[in-house]
Amino acid sequence: MAFTIGDLIEHAVDLMPDRIALESGDRSRTYAELEARSNALAHHLRGLGVRPGDRVGLYSRNTIESVEAMVAIFKARAVMVNVNYRYVEAELDHIFTDSGMTVLFHERQYSPRVANVLSDGGSADGGSADRGGHESARPVIAHRVVIDSDTDTDADSDADADSGTEVGAVASPVDFEEAIAASSTERDFEERSDDDLYMLYTGGTTGKPKGVVWRQEDIWRVLGGGIDWSTGQPVTDEWEHARIGEAGGQLVRFAIPPFIHGGSQWAVLQALFGGGKAIVYPDFDADEAWAAIERHGVHVVFITGDAMGRPMIEALGRRDYDTSTLFTVASSACLFSPSIKDQFVEKFPNAIIIDAIGSSETGFGGMAVVAKGQSHVGAPRVNADKQTHVLRPDGSQVTPGSGEVGVLARTGHIPLRYHNDPKKSAATFKAFNGIRYSIPGDYARVESDGTITMLGRGSVSINTGGEKVYPEEVEAALKAHPDVFDTVVVGVADDRFGQRVAAVVATRDGARPTLGELAYVVRKELAGYKTPRSVWFVDEIKRSPAGKPDYRWAAAITEGGPADETAEAARPANAAATR
Repeated sequence: MAFTIGDLIEHAVDLMPDRIALESGDRSRTYAELEARSNALAHHLRGLGVRPGDRVGLYSRNTIESVEAMVAIFKARAVMVNVNYRYVEAELDHIFTDSGMTVLFHERQYSPRVANVLSDGGSADGGSADRGGHESARPVIAHRVVIDSDTDTDADSDADADSGTEVGAVASPVDFEEAIAASSTERDFEERSDDDLYMLYTGGTTGKPKGVVWRQEDIWRVLGGGIDWSTGQPVTDEWEHARIGEAGGQLVRFAIPPFIHGGSQWAVLQALFGGGKAIVYPDFDADEAWAAIERHGVHVVFITGDAMGRPMIEALGRRDYDTSTLFTVASSACLFSPSIKDQFVEKFPNAIIIDAIGSSETGFGGMAVVAKGQSHVGAPRVNADKQTHVLRPDGSQVTPGSGEVGVLARTGHIPLRYHNDPKKSAATFKAFNGIRYSIPGDYARVESDGTITMLGRGSVSINTGGEKVYPEEVEAALKAHPDVFDTVVVGVADDRFGQRVAAVVATRDGARPTLGELAYVVRKELAGYKTPRSVWFVDEIKRSPAGKPDYRWAAAITEGGPADETAEAARPANAAATR
């Protein structure tokens, strides 16, 4: 028995080979076709010298081919490295070097960028260990497999041809389809192990991207359905997902966020474990997302909070789409503000609207079914599972209903470590009283009914006169103002209080609400010291491809020029009384 990604997908292939597994526009793959093509790619990897535990990069948007490559990597027992397709060359150099990847799948449009990184010889401050344990100060990629896409141009194609037979120490790239055509489609791989690894690179809110290393069984337990969502009981039969899928109707899932985001990867993998159909499209556009939901008869759609939810719900106000098949909208990994939740509930009164919490270091942490008119702000107030806790610094659990703030921690099935970072690993994965926890740094509060209210990542919290302010709760309150389309809240220097709250705001149609108007909507939900004291207006808020706010970018905006409006920073003498 092996609870590995490769085995779980193969069980669905064996039971439902003729079902459609993947669909994008008018293109599709059956389970049998996915099996044959991913087997061929896995054999190609083995032919390149890839062995269990070696790292293989995937630098692509959401396409059918990227899923085939993903499955092939797991079949070959290699470790996939997700590469953010928006990274610039310095960031690519870091992830290429830090991961120690030896092979890279990438879309042809990214060839010039990859070639530049590899020909420059990598970063002098990086380092990674190869299989022999030797340190390397540059990327060690020896082979590339190039995926064609609809956005490729002649210039992109010429980039590889002009690079000659080598780029540094890298052999000429192999075309994706040629690799498949030249390789065996047989499933003749050795037995896999529950200890086979899964790694997810996460940018986080500060520092360089870091790889979170899991055992495949552990990540499957918390994100892939290995613990039954409704009963909380662990799945004991590796064929269970496939057999349930075979017996029931085919569920159609549409994971809109890019596959660089772990939640999106696992939404697709869950579909494949159970014989479902996964809809994949390379780019996000609100109208095109609804058109895809209509075209493919989507049942479950996955989004990242307001970053996708707001433009999507507004698109429905401009045009009607057939959404009659949709019965679940699930959001995770990004703020899903109450005002946007209410609009989804109103538009889809018979659907289940879910707001979930989790991270690369914890997997699933809990979820809430959204009801109209909920009064909480910030990230969701969720029903957490039995392995999720809120701890004090000494490892004791916060008392429910006390109002005390602690750090979110998960035990049970958690990661092994951060790749190449023992110091960060020791700080995040801690043991108290013999119990090992993953503590990524999210602050939370336990309510009297046992639910958990998320407050935000501690690394971006604002300390104003000794009071902690969590940006997400202020951002959620600000979005209740009709002119605020998107916002990021950060701390700026204050001579008296150390920091004060500042908002970087993108508005609708060039509107310019006053700071007083913005403060008014915040004060209706939050204490006075949490209201923004300065505001910068921008055309667009910068977010990661997964929809997460870029707090470093927002801080640079506040440091790059004077605020558009600033309130008197000094509080009145009776400030303590007004809090």
